[in-house]
Amino acid sequence: MSTTGSTTRRRRWAALLGVTALAVAAGGALAAPAGAATNVDFATHCIPPAVAGIPPIDGTTTAIITVDNASPKVGDTVKVTYKVVTPAASNPTSISLPADIMTPSGKVTLGGAQTGDVTVVGEKKNDPVAGNAPFPGFEMTGTFTVTAPGAITLSPGDYNIHTSYVLELDTPCTVTNPPAPVSETITAADAPQPNTRAIQLGSASGNPGDSVTVTGSNFTPGATVTLAGRSGASQTGDTATVTADASGAISGPLVVNDKTTTGVVAYEGAAWSSDLGAGPAAYTVIDNTPIPDNAQKLTTTVNPGKLSMSQAGDSVTLKAVDFGKGGPSTGDLRTVTVQDFRGGPAGWSLTGKVTDFTAPGAKIDAGQLSWTPACVTKAGSPSTCQAGSPGTVGSSGATLASAPAATLTGGEFTVDAQLSLNVPQFTAPGSYSGVLTLTLS
Repeated sequence: MSTTGSTTRRRRWAALLGVTALAVAAGGALAAPAGAATNVDFATHCIPPAVAGIPPIDGTTTAIITVDNASPKVGDTVKVTYKVVTPAASNPTSISLPADIMTPSGKVTLGGAQTGDVTVVGEKKNDPVAGNAPFPGFEMTGTFTVTAPGAITLSPGDYNIHTSYVLELDTPCTVTNPPAPVSETITAADAPQPNTRAIQLGSASGNPGDSVTVTGSNFTPGATVTLAGRSGASQTGDTATVTADASGAISGPLVVNDKTTTGVVAYEGAAWSSDLGAGPAAYTVIDNTPIPDNAQKLTTTVNPGKLSMSQAGDSVTLKAVDFGKGGPSTGDLRTVTVQDFRGGPAGWSLTGKVTDFTAPGAKIDAGQLSWTPACVTKAGSPSTCQAGSPGTVGSSGATLASAPAATLTGGEFTVDAQLSLNVPQFTAPGSYSGVLTLTLS
C-alpha cells in the first residue's frame, strides 16, 4: 500500500467522522495596547483529535475580550465575553461540515489587581463550514466576582472546540506564549463601607417639651451631627446639634415638642441620609392634654411585634444536566414568608448569598447561580413588597425582596424565585451542593 493512498483514505475517514482538524498558516503574537477592548493576535498551538491523523499545528488566533461593566466595585459580578474573531483553524478536507456541531469553551486570564482564570462557554451554534474553508468565529461568556480594587487586565486564554458529529471530539488550542496580549482593562473601585452608626435614647417616651438624651457611636470624628425628631418618614421641627468626639461618639439632649413624633434620628450633613445617619430610634410623645369636666379619657395599647421570616422547606433539587452539554440547572426556591409586625417607619430587606457548589474534587463557582425573584403582598398590608432584580446571586449576595421605609410599615409577604445554575459544559460528573443563606434585616 502506498503512503499517498494511505494518507488520502485516512483523511477521508476523518472527514466522515466530523473531525475538526486544523489547517493553519504560521504566525506569531502581535502586541495589542491595554485599555479599551481591542482585537489581539496571539500564537496558538492546536492539537487535532487523534483520529485525524495529523500532527499538532501552530498558528495565530485573533480575539477580543469585552465586559458588561468596565467600572465595577469590589463584590460586583462582571460578565465577560471572549470572542474568537478568527480561529487558528480551517476545514482540512474538501467535505463540508454541517451547522450547529461546534461548542466552544475556554478561559480568560485576569491580571493586575486580580489574578486567575474565568471559565467561558459558548453556544452550540455555527454556520456550515465548506470544504477547505476557514472555521467560523464564535463567542463564549462567563462571569467573575471582583475581589480587589485597581486595574484588572483581561487576556484571551486557551480554548477548546468540541464537535458533535457522529463522534464527540475535542480540539484544544493553547496560548503558545502565555499570557496573550491584553484585550481589555477594567478599573475596580473599593466597595462602599457599611454604615455602622448607631444611636440609643435615654427614654422611649416623654411629655411635650421634655428633653431626651441621645447617645451614639461610629460617627465621623469631629463631625457636626444633627439630632432630629421624625414623624413617620418626615422630619419634625425638633432639632439639635452635637459634635462627635475623637472616637466618633456623640451625646446630647433633644427637646421634643411635636406630638406626632414616632422616632429620633441622628445624621451627618445638611439633610437625613441613611448612608450617614443612624435611627430612627422609637420615641413616643405622651398626650397630656387636660381632660374636660364630666369626661373620661380612654386609652389602649397596640404592642409592636417583630420582623420575622419562615420558609417552606430547606432543600431544593435542581434539574440535572448532561456532561459535555452543561447549561442551566433550574429549580424553584422554597417559598419564604416575611412578617413585619413592628408597626414602625422602617422598611426591610431580604438578601441571599450562596457558596460554591462542590463535589468530591470539583466545584461550580457561586457566581454561576442566578435567580428571578417574585414577591406578593397580603391584602391589607401597609407596605408593598418589591421583588429584587433578576441576576447573579454569587458569594457577594443579591437582594431577593424588600419593602421601603414609610410613615407606617408592616404586613405579610410571600417571596419566591426561579433559580438557575449555569453548569459549564465539561463540569466533572457528580452530585454538587451549595448553601444559599437568606438574611432578613
